[in-house]
Amino acid sequence: MNAIELLKEQHDEVEDMFEKIEKADGAKKEALFEKLADALAIHATIEEKHFYPSAKAEQTEELLREAVEEHLSVKRLIADTMKCDPEDEQFDAKIAVLKEQVLEHAKEEEKELFPKVRKLLSRDELDDLGVVMEDMVKELQEKGAPRMQVPSEIGAPAPL
Repeated sequence: MNAIELLKEQHDEVEDMFEKIEKADGAKKEALFEKLADALAIHATIEEKHFYPSAKAEQTEELLREAVEEHLSVKRLIADTMKCDPEDEQFDAKIAVLKEQVLEHAKEEEKELFPKVRKLLSRDELDDLGVVMEDMVKELQEKGAPRMQVPSEIGAPAPL
């Protein structure tokens, strides 16, 4: 799977997770949030470590700078939500804000960044990048609980 297809697939999966969380309660809601936080942590990591550096060019740099700032905001929300009990009335509010930010970020990537990256990188380069990103996904999943790394990443945006 090429890099852009992988990221779009992850965007769709995360959107589905938000819908499930909104319908859940109690322990199920907490488990779904943990799964969502893991998915978002993995997604941000593969973008910041592989996709964004590969996509960095004069025509994408401003979008990438905005993207790492958006990631920082999302990470801060995830870290804050991780400290919140799912029964707390603020938990749902935090999830709603997280959903809004994540879905807007995904929409911007799909409509603005991805078309520019398709012009920058060849199909082979996107395929190779996709393999590297998929390998990192597996590595992060095998380590377990990728969300636990998020609180240590809320000080500054990831470097480009």
